[in-house]
Amino acid sequence: MPFPDPRSLRILVIRYRFIGDTVLAIPFLRNLRRAFPCAVIDVLAEPISGDTLAHCPYKNDLLYFAPRLKGSARARAECPTSLWACARLLRARGYDRVYILRRSFSSAILPLLAGIPHRVGFATEGRRWLLQRSTPYPDKHEVECFLDVLRADGIPVADTYNENWSDPATDARVDAALPAGDRPRVFVCAKSVYQLKDWTADRFARLIAWLVNARGCEVHFCDSPVNAAYYRQILAAVPEPLQHACIDWSTELSIREVNSLFRRIQLAVGVDTGLLHIAASFHVPVVALFGPLEPRRWRPWDTPHSVLRPADLTGPQPLLRLSVAEVQAAVDRHLQAAGSRMR
Repeated sequence: MPFPDPRSLRILVIRYRFIGDTVLAIPFLRNLRRAFPCAVIDVLAEPISGDTLAHCPYKNDLLYFAPRLKGSARARAECPTSLWACARLLRARGYDRVYILRRSFSSAILPLLAGIPHRVGFATEGRRWLLQRSTPYPDKHEVECFLDVLRADGIPVADTYNENWSDPATDARVDAALPAGDRPRVFVCAKSVYQLKDWTADRFARLIAWLVNARGCEVHFCDSPVNAAYYRQILAAVPEPLQHACIDWSTELSIREVNSLFRRIQLAVGVDTGLLHIAASFHVPVVALFGPLEPRRWRPWDTPHSVLRPADLTGPQPLLRLSVAEVQAAVDRHLQAAGSRMR
């Protein structure tokens, strides 16, 4: 089949769950749009993680599916929460083909129930028979694995670079709220949804105090409100005279809006989470603290970065084997490089 394909197809991309994986799908979406410039390309995502694609120009609609909601939250949901309800929604939209960027069995059953005739995805979880075309899930970066789904369907991959966008109105609001001066701005992401990925609040407090006092930095946070108590714990351990240089945007910016902050950040440091992938999509250098997950697959993409990971990954909190001094040394290397770029 020659590309670009001029047909007005209706195409669905399935990538629900996890902020980081959703951001890493941007190179896939760009190459898909280049191959099908006249198609309607919709993305099925989870609420919150899907919002990271709000400003992506390569998709048409964002559709939401919330299968993990429980109890009263499930009853209040404004989007489908069951496989059958989501299948009915998709069937009504009449898609011609689907690209499945998830590996679960249920994510391959869903487009079958929705009557989508051409289904392409990973040959995992015993689901190859549900797909017209499939590809293995090899041991390489997630971006390349996603692009292999295109290659499995004969679609050319022209590039792999990272990119992201923000809302101009939110850009102006963030710019107006930023403190005056030329301090380097460092984004700190201190909490993961998985405890095995975490460092400790006291070590982050020591790192932040050093960033402000010894390196003259301005420290920024923007995390889920459910982590507010953890960040309060960190800030309480930072000496009070230094707390003025720490700015928490968590109640000011949603996940749709945090992109406007990353446009003004010089360095991001923290545990392996989706926020670091958003930073990388704006080519912000990253210092990433990795515990159990494999950096080869999940490291920051297409941006200068350092991955810090203990050699011994046993025990409930392997990151405790990383010292504050090790993180400071990695941060220093990137701060020096940022200073050179700014001069």
